[in-house]
Amino acid sequence: MLTEKERKFLERAIELAREGMSNGRGGPFGCVIVRNDQIVGEGYNMVASTNDPTAHAEVVAIRDACKNLNAFQLSGCDVYTSCEPCPMCLGAIYWARPERVIYANTKDDAAAIDFDDKFIYKEINKDMPKREIPFIHEPHPLALEIFDDWRRMEDRTRY
Repeated sequence: MLTEKERKFLERAIELAREGMSNGRGGPFGCVIVRNDQIVGEGYNMVASTNDPTAHAEVVAIRDACKNLNAFQLSGCDVYTSCEPCPMCLGAIYWARPERVIYANTKDDAAAIDFDDKFIYKEINKDMPKREIPFIHEPHPLALEIFDDWRRMEDRTRY
């Protein structure tokens, strides 16, 4: 059960979903990122208005929060989102490393309005040659050389 304050953050994410949808920016999805009971980032889906398939609410909010916090990880943050994150956003959330994710609608609710990600979940588990979009592995020594250079860098930023 959410506290009253947590419920307000979730409702802000839902409000952002309505705002973005009503303004023709994108689909009905919104997200806020909170640290120490303060919103540090927010966003709504902007796929249709920016022609950017990665401009999902969670990704937009993560970018906003990271910019505002001057950090590439969201340690100590909670993500409040109007819908269970899609596979892309799930990956972005894990890379950002927040403490928790609180969501309202489920992926099944999203599928019921034609935002169905089941095909992506199926594709992830397929062997590369069986995927709908071909993934072609072409090893190259220069690519491995860059990885070796990275490994030897003493001042690299680990993440």
